[in-house]
Amino acid sequence: MMSKTNAVTALPALVLVMLLGGCNNGDASPREVTLAVLAANSSAHDGHRVATQGRVQTFETPRHYWIEDIDLNRVEITPHALIAPYVGKRIRVVGDFTYSREDGRMLRLEGAESISAAE
Repeated sequence: MMSKTNAVTALPALVLVMLLGGCNNGDASPREVTLAVLAANSSAHDGHRVATQGRVQTFETPRHYWIEDIDLNRVEITPHALIAPYVGKRIRVVGDFTYSREDGRMLRLEGAESISAAE
């Protein structure tokens, strides 16, 4: 059984743990997610910062860019100026993921790094 003094001393620590457990402490570590998972369960990741990887592809009319895996699971990437240099390359991307039925799956690029050269 805990004494009254110990209970009072432990209370602030317990409150702090509960408060910190409910937030991310400014840690914006991305969720590591495959393109297959993003395609199959898009709404679960909507509004989250994610990291994923695939090969960058583009289409001219209208100009847009996306990454895809071997099974053609795709996510559009914006802004175009940041992703354009990676066309044809396999990359890892980090950014804010959004999903809607009207606009599909999109990742607002924060950073990218090549995994391998174009094949």
